[in-house]
Amino acid sequence: MSDRCAILPPMRMTWGDFWSLIGTLEGKADREGCGRLADKLSRRSVPDIIGFAERHAEALHRLDQEKFGMLPVADLTDRDGGPFPQSADHFLYARCAVVAAGREVWERVFFDVGAFAPYTSTRYDGEWLLYVVDEAYEKATGRAWERTTRYCFETFSNLDGWPHLRDRTA
Repeated sequence: MSDRCAILPPMRMTWGDFWSLIGTLEGKADREGCGRLADKLSRRSVPDIIGFAERHAEALHRLDQEKFGMLPVADLTDRDGGPFPQSADHFLYARCAVVAAGREVWERVFFDVGAFAPYTSTRYDGEWLLYVVDEAYEKATGRAWERTTRYCFETFSNLDGWPHLRDRTA
């Protein structure tokens, strides 16, 4: 697991504020949109930047569930024509794409696994969203982001979402 996973003091950014900022992306986490979001976030206070990081990590952590991670990549097959599994990184980027799609999509997938499936496509790569906080913090402070978040967003870190992994650690 990443060294970005730890316990931090309470933050002040609300979910409403977080989703409003995510709206800057207009539904997709491409380089341009994430650059706009980083610029916008960098003009806010450092506690807001930290709060955004916390909310983003929590949103990704909540999506770190077996029912989403075991979906195959939507537009790939293996050489025999069978389903192509998501890698840990691909699954993280798919979760970022779901977050970038906005609050409505993020909430819907918890009740409809099929709503997550399109975001496993190679057309949706949310990786750029992972760098927004680093860029915003550096623009705001002149220093590199070296903080951790309360929730770890790395794949398999949400043991409640992967029951067979939780059972092995008990």
